[in-house]
Amino acid sequence: MRMYAPNPQTLQALRGSNIELVLDVLNNDLPRLANSTAAASKWVRDHVLNYYPDVKFRIIAVGTEVDPNNGLSPHLAPLVLLAKSNVYDALASASLNEIKNTNNPLLVNIYPYFSHIGDPQNMPLSYALFTAQGVGVQDGQLLYRNLFDVILDATYSAVEKAGGLNVEIVVSETGWPSVGDTAASVENAETYYRNLINRVKGGSPKRPGRAIETYWFAMFDENMKPGAESERHFGLFSPNKQPKYQNTWATTPLVESLVLYCTI
Repeated sequence: MRMYAPNPQTLQALRGSNIELVLDVLNNDLPRLANSTAAASKWVRDHVLNYYPDVKFRIIAVGTEVDPNNGLSPHLAPLVLLAKSNVYDALASASLNEIKNTNNPLLVNIYPYFSHIGDPQNMPLSYALFTAQGVGVQDGQLLYRNLFDVILDATYSAVEKAGGLNVEIVVSETGWPSVGDTAASVENAETYYRNLINRVKGGSPKRPGRAIETYWFAMFDENMKPGAESERHFGLFSPNKQPKYQNTWATTPLVESLVLYCTI
């Protein structure tokens, strides 16, 4: 499960649940945490130590969609590494051995849906939904029959070229809207989720044989979210907590290789 920001009520509810949690640091907090070790220690104390070990923290994510080329957040990009270092030191000082892992994964959002609607001619719906019959892309000996694998392995290749040969990638967001713009429907969303579950069990063509840690976006529809209609309908549940999908994959415990991305 993932939370974009610390929420005391949710953290309290997670005590003793055995649910592993990815907890984000708010982008607005990056300047403060980057410039002050005391602030980083307080953040860890308030949002982690106060609930540990009753809450199982898996990852502390520092920096969410911070893009140096984005007009909304370029000033934050230089602060991510500094904030991460200070938070890491605070965790290490608290002897949280389960979290302070030096092999930090890279969290990447993968949305075949947006790739498809952005270029439907070259990114057909079947390729985005894992239903294409043939090979869409061949890279040497590697064959790609779906867009999810293409995006994931392209990211691995880019990271390797930057010197991160052993960096693990966690798919921190993926999903498909049930209502809204082109290709957004309950049927397509069900197809995507069902095939996604089967796909992540076996890894990607570039890194086969190991499950891909993947987080669904999102737990609930965000009916007050601005923007395109489809942006409000990525949830597995409606705002009234009713499930949107009746397939067994949506109402039974998730397979071991797939964890649910919860938006709080």
